[in-house]
Amino acid sequence: MLTIRLTRKGKKNQPFFSVVLIDKRRSSKGGRTVEDLGYVDPLKKRRSFNKERIQYWISKGAQTSATMHNLLVSEKIIDAKKIHVSKLSKKAEAKIASASANASSDKESSSSASRDARAMEDKEKPASAESLGEAKPVEEEKPAEAEKSAEELPPAETPIEIEAPKEPASAESSGEAKEEKPAE
Repeated sequence: MLTIRLTRKGKKNQPFFSVVLIDKRRSSKGGRTVEDLGYVDPLKKRRSFNKERIQYWISKGAQTSATMHNLLVSEKIIDAKKIHVSKLSKKAEAKIASASANASSDKESSSSASRDARAMEDKEKPASAESLGEAKPVEEEKPAEAEKSAEELPPAETPIEIEAPKEPASAESSGEAKEEKPAE
């Protein structure tokens, strides 16, 4: 399979990348390329892509690396969303996966629950004064806390008395004089 990817060129601490079309199985460092499609110079912030040839090879089935895909999206050569490239720890990946799973299940359950609630309200709603054209008096909503009675509230917690630890018996047997504290 052919891949459009970056090949590093340049000296140490002076990166320069060539955009190449290469067989995926070949080394990116010294493999024989099928075609050069441009370059990226990150130090001088210059880029050059052969747009027509890149689009041609993508139409023929060539795949792009994730970084190259993001570069092509930012240059508006292809229309797609960017791909997350940086590597995350396994904990972070698990957290993102669980958050997205929870979000999708919450959206599904909330949308279906709200649909069911609206359907039930429509079925249970009798012909009201509003539907007959009469004005309905406005009622004020009472806060939920005001409706709770004293019986529904949980009982208050009773404080626990903690006794002071007793002194070791070895001090009493040795005959040392102790001062006794008056009971409070």
